[in-house]
Amino acid sequence: MTETAAQPLFSQALIEESAKKSALVWVRGARGPARALWHAWHDGAVCVVTGPGEQPVDGLELVDGGTATVTARSKDKGGRLVVWPARVVELAPGGEAWTAAAEELKAKRLNAPDTATLTERWAAECRVLRLEPSGAPSQEPGAMPRESTDAAPLPTPATTRRAQPQALPRLLRAAARRRSGR
Repeated sequence: MTETAAQPLFSQALIEESAKKSALVWVRGARGPARALWHAWHDGAVCVVTGPGEQPVDGLELVDGGTATVTARSKDKGGRLVVWPARVVELAPGGEAWTAAAEELKAKRLNAPDTATLTERWAAECRVLRLEPSGAPSQEPGAMPRESTDAAPLPTPATTRRAQPQALPRLLRAAARRRSGR
């Protein structure tokens, strides 16, 4: 076997193993910034569920037949391990492929408010997408960019720091004194 023939097999294995072992992948669609999405690896592709009550993909333009870029991290180091192009396939609710992917996703879904009827809700309100690898990775061990690929965090009210009230330290000390019985 030649070196070039082994490379695609290595890349395929790297994509599969990194997706299987990581709880999150970062997905960038036709537009917008990359978003961290929980997923399940099923039948050779990353599967994600989006829609009401699930992870948002607003602005990514993940459309059936479109393209996306998927980034997976290293399980042990947490850093970027592989980046690959993907073809987006939207699965039709109720179909054999949709049912199999939904069952894999259901097993990975944490803290669902409606576990008993989760797949029914997904069929009615959500989209199940397959992100199928569609080419050689653009970044992988031995072929990483030398410049930084850091991105500024997206604006969100969840991370906006507000000034603490001036009286807070005094209130905390008073509460500690009450608990200690002084």
